[in-house]
Amino acid sequence: MPTFNDPTAEAEELREAARGLAHTTRSVNDPTAVYPVLGALSSSLASMSQSLHQLGDLGDQPAERGVSVGGDAHAGRAASYRVAWELHRAAEMLHQVAECVDRAHEIESSITYAANAPDRPRRRPAPNAGLSL
Repeated sequence: MPTFNDPTAEAEELREAARGLAHTTRSVNDPTAVYPVLGALSSSLASMSQSLHQLGDLGDQPAERGVSVGGDAHAGRAASYRVAWELHRAAEMLHQVAECVDRAHEIESSITYAANAPDRPRRRPAPNAGLSL
């Protein structure tokens, strides 16, 4: 249950939810479930990107936090800026991933599934299938 005031608890809940989703998507029996799952993933990725930017913002202000590494304030500021850089970079990467999921979600909305289609495992095409070099 979200607390909206404890980032450590929220991150742990996110980890557990992501683990549960990874487990349940190993075999999706109802293809119509893909659309709402993609929508939720898209929204989650946007929130994760925002969270990473916000955490990066903390690292952008090391003087206010009194950081140090081994008692060295200069090294602490440098480390804090490096952490911030990596978090902002990761946030931008997640933003790009979210855009890909958004496009898949939009395309998925156009697919109609037959109500009485036989159960067949959905296979992913080989990475180079249909490509001629």
